[in-house]
Amino acid sequence: MGVPGDLSLDLPILQAPMAGVSTPAMAAAVNAGGGLGAIAIGASDTAAAARMIAETRERTDRPFNVNLFVHAPPMPDPAREAAWCDALRPAFAEFAAEPPAALRAIYPSFAQDDAMLALLVEAKPAVVSFHFGLPDGPRIAALKQAGCRLLASVTSLAEAQAAEHAGIDVLVAQGYEAGGHRGVFDPDAADDRLGTLALARLLVMRTRLPVIAAGGIMDGAGVSAVLALGVVAAQLGTAFIACPESAADASYRAALMGEGAAHTVMTRAISGRPARCLANRFTALDETLTAAVPDYPIAYDAGKALNAVAKARGEGGYGAQWAGQGAPLARAMPAAALVRTIAGEMRG
Repeated sequence: MGVPGDLSLDLPILQAPMAGVSTPAMAAAVNAGGGLGAIAIGASDTAAAARMIAETRERTDRPFNVNLFVHAPPMPDPAREAAWCDALRPAFAEFAAEPPAALRAIYPSFAQDDAMLALLVEAKPAVVSFHFGLPDGPRIAALKQAGCRLLASVTSLAEAQAAEHAGIDVLVAQGYEAGGHRGVFDPDAADDRLGTLALARLLVMRTRLPVIAAGGIMDGAGVSAVLALGVVAAQLGTAFIACPESAADASYRAALMGEGAAHTVMTRAISGRPARCLANRFTALDETLTAAVPDYPIAYDAGKALNAVAKARGEGGYGAQWAGQGAPLARAMPAAALVRTIAGEMRG
């Protein structure tokens, strides 16, 4: 399909990594259907990441994608973080709870995580992908020396050119329609908010690297549409959330399969970085807040705490219910069957 290396793909379909949703079982099922499965270890420590890689290898003998977060290290600001917690206090009070006394960065960036690099160099996954930015030259060189093929999410031509210059093998063109965290390298810079079709075609024409299109693609017609632009494959995320192999909770699944799927919004309030989410109680709360959001992933510490106290009282509307604009087209079926269904829908 044009992706460097023998990835044993029968179909130009990739499952998006989706931290908190994707699982080794999902990755293996997608592989069984002929696509490229993925696991996300950006929110995991090294021990958990090693277990996920091992479990995925136990379930499939085909290559799979291992995804990492390469965000700029957050700048702690105790005053801003205290003000943010105070702004969230009424929401916590609804569940007879207090916001955290202090916030912390809940996981490191791969840019600084030497232990994770060592794990990957030893494990040698066939594909390693990056979100939020690019590792430095020595990390990229170490992974390439280990035989890993490197993918990077980009949202603009400038980011794509930076990835090409850094030695990335394949670009993942993430359109503004995409669910979950926007992959912008700098969340505070101007964002042209390019859609999937425009961005994918731009990168096909203006870079020398293979391009994978991501964002709003839910079925075979969508895959065929982006392939016509010259990309080598399509990456689908929201399409797999309702699969039984997904780790999405019941509230998330119900929201995705309900009328609310037609309404997604971009929010920073949950994690500190812009991310597309189903409209829920957290996104509604965001519209009322004036306090400055702490840096990612420091703000996520508060967001996860609020979701935890709400879920304990039976309220699921404060979760990170990430979803793209194609959410109303989601289908609940086993992941391997979904891949085969999408393949059957593609235009020859």
